[in-house]
Amino acid sequence: MASVTYEHVFKRFGEVIAVSDLDIKVEDREFLVLVGPSGCGKTTALRLLAGLEEISDGRILIGERVVNDVAPKDRDIAMVFQSYALYPHMTVFDNMAFGLKLRKTPKQEIKRRVEQAATILGIESLLDRRPRQLSGGQRQRVALGRAIVREPKVFLLDEPLSNLDAKLRVQTRAEISKLHQRLQTTFIYVTHDQTEAMTMADRIAVIKSGLLQQLDTPQRLYDKPGNVFVAGFIGSPAMNFFNARLERADGGQVIDAGSFSVPIPSSRTSTYDRFVGRQVIFGIRPEDIHDPAFSPPGIMTAPVEANVDVTELMGNEIFLHLETGGTTFTGRVDPRTSAKMGEKTRIVMNMENMHLFEPDGEQKAIR
Repeated sequence: MASVTYEHVFKRFGEVIAVSDLDIKVEDREFLVLVGPSGCGKTTALRLLAGLEEISDGRILIGERVVNDVAPKDRDIAMVFQSYALYPHMTVFDNMAFGLKLRKTPKQEIKRRVEQAATILGIESLLDRRPRQLSGGQRQRVALGRAIVREPKVFLLDEPLSNLDAKLRVQTRAEISKLHQRLQTTFIYVTHDQTEAMTMADRIAVIKSGLLQQLDTPQRLYDKPGNVFVAGFIGSPAMNFFNARLERADGGQVIDAGSFSVPIPSSRTSTYDRFVGRQVIFGIRPEDIHDPAFSPPGIMTAPVEANVDVTELMGNEIFLHLETGGTTFTGRVDPRTSAKMGEKTRIVMNMENMHLFEPDGEQKAIR
């Protein structure tokens, strides 16, 4: 078991900075997810840890050991890639045992480890098959098994669910979480899917253009995003944003977005006082937009008139794609709503869960 530390790590490809001043401490046995859009540097960060890319600046430690100049095979890590990378001519058993055979592990120990990993993953009956006889989900489990038999200090998983269909992704996601609990080993997992990140991680590192934006637990990232990028990336559908102005009115404060004006809860006014009279970005999540007839009791709501562009029935809820003042936004409302496509409707916003951000620079949250 081991912790992993990135100390001010940089990776440059010529003039391009793929990873910039990455500073993260991954605790022993933690499940950390690196998340961000394609090309943000998350896979490069994983490859630097694995030794598949050379660090430009900084240090990486596994436990107390600096591994900058340690060969990949000596880092005591195991990596599971997006592609299963199984040998087609080998059986499942031989695919899982291959790395151990290269290390000249005794045959009885290889047999014990492969059978134990197969039991953990529920693929005991597949050990004599070849990859072409397996489904996508089974192949992914074999790839995981190949990593498990090595009994590494750290597991690295690079978008391992990308090739699976939606139902299988959900199932395998749960299996990987259970696997982490069972093995009690450090997991570092790369994905661009924020749903995977939210459901699996102990902590999430949100990365944009090689820069770490925020590192926190899933719930804190959702409740208290540090900037507009994090707020828009975490949560599905994404948070709605409106360019607005913060003003005083009726002894309190209001957000004036042009086509509508909504009051700020009195508990927040002291926090926002210094921004009165200035431009801000107003953020509200789709799940905090309700049909007035089915609004949860006991919350502070503010009404807004909007046009309904599209409705999407999801069974237990309806996504309303709305428009007001030239800005489109989304609400997740009760399926009993009377809102109809092409008509005007009234929705209410739960102002207790609103967010304000600075409009310039890093667009930081105002707190």
